[in-house]
Amino acid sequence: MATFNYGILGCGMMGGEHIRNIALLGDAAVAAIYEPDAGMRAASRALAPRAVMVASEAELIAYPDLDAILIVSPNHCHAAQLEAISAARPDVAILVEKPLFTDPSGGARMQALKAGHQAPIWVAMEYRYMPPIAALLERLDVATGGVKMLTIREHRFPFLEKVGDWNRFNRNTGGTLVEKCCHFFDLMRLALGSDPVRVMASAGQAVNHLNESYDGAVPDIWDSGYVIVDFANGARAMLELCMFAEGARYQEEISAVGPAGKIEAFVPGPGRFWPAHLGAPPVARLVESPRSPTGPVEHVIPVDAALLAVGDHNGSTFYQHQRFVAAVRAGKGVEVSIDDGVWAVRLGLAAQQSAQSGQAVSL
Repeated sequence: MATFNYGILGCGMMGGEHIRNIALLGDAAVAAIYEPDAGMRAASRALAPRAVMVASEAELIAYPDLDAILIVSPNHCHAAQLEAISAARPDVAILVEKPLFTDPSGGARMQALKAGHQAPIWVAMEYRYMPPIAALLERLDVATGGVKMLTIREHRFPFLEKVGDWNRFNRNTGGTLVEKCCHFFDLMRLALGSDPVRVMASAGQAVNHLNESYDGAVPDIWDSGYVIVDFANGARAMLELCMFAEGARYQEEISAVGPAGKIEAFVPGPGRFWPAHLGAPPVARLVESPRSPTGPVEHVIPVDAALLAVGDHNGSTFYQHQRFVAAVRAGKGVEVSIDDGVWAVRLGLAAQQSAQSGQAVSL
């Protein structure tokens, strides 16, 4: 089988994780990279020594014999880069990091792009593929009898330092409830099998980055909040985010409840952040709690150590690439569509608006 060749557009911290996971696929490789930052370009070259480092975005897009282009640039670049790729290479597959766009006008732009692009476009919502979350999704209906309430809690570390500190400002990220939380809004729609109709949020900047300054500007990115979402099928979901809680044992805790019972997933954060003096890092768990007979049943969900070593997302980046490559090769539809990506951003933008206005936002 011929090697599946990627071109990477933007290759900072997350780009490095993608490269390490692509290397584990065995039948895929990074053929070309465009990264304008000298430090990140050197780091990318060390991870993918056979890749050609090109000098511009246009050169990467035009690079011959690519099976797919992977967009891993800062958030506010995604929409324009998608449009540039689609205009020049409508026959090349695209894997684009979330969020699809940061400006409210982006939804219409993405729908126009979808209509004209011939090859698959897959939005990188890798949280779907974390083994404990994938296990929860698989058991969801059996364990709950149909989800009526879904709660997602993420208690984690602050935003990491990125090239040019782009992630410190809402103008570049779309806001925390877009940048970080579109993953969770995507999971809500997937788990509930319905679209949102109303969003209520309370959020803000409570602790992080208040004493930082970049070219005289203080970061305005939020670090905490609550979001409640009503869905068309009558189900409700809630997100609780805290980005100054890195001392927690688990980073994500997801619970779904229905008439038959409850199911929960407990997902550890990146192992590299776990304090060495505490011993081995925690292992992911899945807990099913039926109403009758009562009594929780706990399952340990191990993740391959080799996958944990090459990324911060519980092995999900590898599984996402594995499925993406298989779908492109087989000519099958994508699992995370443009529509999924648009809905996730719409929900995030509505949550930002609700938190700012103090009013519920209808969708």
